[in-house]
Amino acid sequence: MRYFLEVAYDGTRFHGWQLQPNALTVQEVLDDCLRRVFRLTQVETVGSGRTDTGVHASQQWVHVDLPQAYYPEEIQHRLNRILPPDISVGQVLPVGPEAHTRFDATSRAYEYCITLEKNPFLVRHAYYLSRKPDVALMNEAAQVLLQLEDFTTFSKVKGDTKHYRCAITQAFWQENGPQLVFTIKANRFLRGMVRLVVGTLLDVGKGKLTVAQFRHLIERQDRSLASGAAPAQGLFLHRVEYPENYFAQQRVLFEEVLAAQVRTEEPSS
Repeated sequence: MRYFLEVAYDGTRFHGWQLQPNALTVQEVLDDCLRRVFRLTQVETVGSGRTDTGVHASQQWVHVDLPQAYYPEEIQHRLNRILPPDISVGQVLPVGPEAHTRFDATSRAYEYCITLEKNPFLVRHAYYLSRKPDVALMNEAAQVLLQLEDFTTFSKVKGDTKHYRCAITQAFWQENGPQLVFTIKANRFLRGMVRLVVGTLLDVGKGKLTVAQFRHLIERQDRSLASGAAPAQGLFLHRVEYPENYFAQQRVLFEEVLAAQVRTEEPSS
């Protein structure tokens, strides 16, 4: 039976979401807890997206197949009992056997947090800037992102991406007292893209680039023109969205599979 798990984590001590050899990842810890809780020999979780080393998630959807049906509250409770303090499971939703957290998602949104005051309680969750950048200019430049679709400039050189087109639907900065928050939403993102976008927008805000130059470097599709990536600790995978009524429809499919399973287990008369 397939379930979607809503997972949140502080990425500080992890080498990203995805399994990799000789490095601690969020997926590794979650998979290990699933094996222990449900006494499984093998688990294959699939995340809605990847996060890099040190990046956080306030909403990462993960799907997993379990050998039988469980109450969602039971799955949530049993996992949260043994997960470490920096990982938690929120909603648990039953879905059909073909549901896919990554391929079925329609959009993803990231937030990047900056603090303009030195705050020891934000060290792991915000990037500290001692001088305020020009937020109005950064917002003007951010609107350029909505007008373009090829973001080769903001892609990692050694990536395995087949194409560099992304449909960005939101990109804006907000001020909240001594904090600045950048929100960006798109159908897909290139690996490392958001931190490169933030780093380059900050150069606009610091007067190192004009808005026209920001547009030009994207249109050039040249990776060497992007500024340095903003530090990982300020970045959060904030929200992953699915089609309207997606989970209600998936619940129906789940119940159909469950009913079919019950019928096959009934003794014949």
